[in-house]
Parts: sequence; C-alpha cells; structure tokens
Amino acid sequence: MTKLELFEPAMCCSTGVCGPSVDENLLMITSVFEGLANVSSVDASRHNLTSDPDSFVNNEKILTLMKEKGKDTLPVTLLNGEVVKSGEYPTLEEITDYTGVVFVDQQQESSCCGGSGCC
Repeated sequence: MTKLELFEPAMCCSTGVCGPSVDENLLMITSVFEGLANVSSVDASRHNLTSDPDSFVNNEKILTLMKEKGKDTLPVTLLNGEVVKSGEYPTLEEITDYTGVVFVDQQQESSCCGGSGCC
C-alpha cells in the first residue's frame, strides 16, 4: 500500500474557502485527498499544524525539517515515509506519480473547447 502524507502550515481551515479569497490550490488538494480516501491501495492523510500538532512532533523527518528550515518548509509531502516535496503543494501530476491514481484538472478540461465540453 502506498502511504501519502501531507504536512501543512497552520491555517484556519484546510479547504481553502475561508478568508477573503479562495485558494484554488487548496481546493484542488482537498478534492484530491477526498478522492484518495476511496482508493484502497492508497493511505492518504493531511496534517495541519493548527489542528494536529502532535503529528508534526511525532514524525522525526518533519520535526528535523522544521528545526532546520523553519515553518517555510511547509507544506511537506511524504511518500512511504520519505520526503518527496517541501515548500509547496504537490501538483496533480506529482500525485499521480506518487499514487498511480490519475486525476483530471477540470479547469483545463472545460477550457479546451472554449468551455463547451465538446472535447
């Protein structure tokens, strides 16, 4: 089983819809992790520094990274316990590489024919 973990900076919510503007990247990550929850071959989890600080303290790699580089190293993506990305969220392509699960960017899909959906 593939284990994918995302350690995120402190924020009030993980969806990206709180505050004055919507964070499209967080919306995408939320959708992807919701989708991965239904994939039996992938164990995917997100850890937020605000709501789940124990996961940061209890993970030696994350704790070491944060001690060395500070909170700017977040978000950090672990694949089977190894750091594969830090400082920014993984892309859809990277998540596909990590898990073997293919995700489609609906925004790109809808724009291929001017939004008509004919593609």
